[in-house]
Amino acid sequence: MSTAQSLTTPAWSQGSQQLQGRSTQWQPLCSRRDLVAHSGVVAWFAGAQVALFYLPDMPEGEQLYAIHNRDPQSGANVIGRGMIGHLHGSLVVASPLYKQHFRLQDGQCLEQPELSLTVWPVRLNGDQVEILAPDSASASN
Repeated sequence: MSTAQSLTTPAWSQGSQQLQGRSTQWQPLCSRRDLVAHSGVVAWFAGAQVALFYLPDMPEGEQLYAIHNRDPQSGANVIGRGMIGHLHGSLVVASPLYKQHFRLQDGQCLEQPELSLTVWPVRLNGDQVEILAPDSASASN
């Protein structure tokens, strides 16, 4: 499952879903006005900081990614301040501290495969940013 989708043709339908065998629900997270194009903003969700990256002019259409804000190497909540780029064919965010690159699609670290970040399905529903999470949402990483 991809955490990013063309926002004009959502990959997820509204209402309850099954995510890895668990009941899930789209939940409001913030407003579209809170997003900053080509940059990260951070929202609080299920006990964790979630970095949101909004890329409005990608060739495949608008893209929105939700990835854990906590750098797994340092423990600091800094991923939302990282730079976005392309590396080895993947869209990545670079950690501001140790410069590891995490794929926005799945949270995998390119330099250290043993490191990864939690990602969440996310979408724009009108002017509302929504995140898909299990009913008993947990963002621990």
